[in-house]
Amino acid sequence: MSGVPGGGENPRPVGVLEDEAAVEERLPGPGARRITWRKLVFMPAVLAFVLLVTWLWYEGTDLDSVSRNSLAGGNMWIRLREHIWLTAVSTFFVLIIAIPLGILLSRPRFRRVQPVAMAVANVGQASPSIGILALLVIWVGVGMKAAVVGMTIYALLPVLANTIAGLRTIDPTLIEAARGIGMSQRGVLRKVELPLAVPLILAGVRTALVLNVGTATLAFFVGGGGLGDLITSGITNHRMPVLILGSVLTVTLALFVDWLASLAELLLRPQGLEVSR
Repeated sequence: MSGVPGGGENPRPVGVLEDEAAVEERLPGPGARRITWRKLVFMPAVLAFVLLVTWLWYEGTDLDSVSRNSLAGGNMWIRLREHIWLTAVSTFFVLIIAIPLGILLSRPRFRRVQPVAMAVANVGQASPSIGILALLVIWVGVGMKAAVVGMTIYALLPVLANTIAGLRTIDPTLIEAARGIGMSQRGVLRKVELPLAVPLILAGVRTALVLNVGTATLAFFVGGGGLGDLITSGITNHRMPVLILGSVLTVTLALFVDWLASLAELLLRPQGLEVSR
């Protein structure tokens, strides 16, 4: 079978394409990139040191009755677990909504709807997160459900925008080559387009994760729990130990999640992207 001629500023000759497996060998597939020891160890070590110093300071602080009541019954660990749960669940819903929607909007048939969908997502991102949560209380009531829905709406834009951008920046000659050997539209999407769009999609997911960690601190105001309980209690009662504990745990969690996401980017990012040039 004869190859499909390339296009663009620097066309790449496709040559003779024998079967689908030959194309897959030339396309980037998921594989682990080298992760240095510094990348693997440095950030966890810094965060562990910060937590250790904070804990030693906390243990040496003479707490009054108000501070002890704020942290009684393992409240700190309960709020930390709630914060992690809120972040994980909201991010899960962001992924199952934003990525399929981004794929759908990148198809020629639905590109007319793309500006409308992006405008709606931009409204959710531009609106104050506390305002979204407050409005959702009227709709779904007080509790974790309102917090999860609000956090999901707030973090949709980065993943949706990056999914669309990643699929739109793919070299058309690769798609033409895949279609030229008889691959279906679904096969092209699964074996060509999505692997090439992975870097941008992962960058959006990383942004959404960090956003959700920060937004989860506001879940307390709608009865959703989280570390916002400690932060708010420390501010309203003027208790610095409680405020510092809540703030340090929130910042540490955000940095830890960002570090995990950066490792995922290195592990899942396809190798050999230069073949599309």
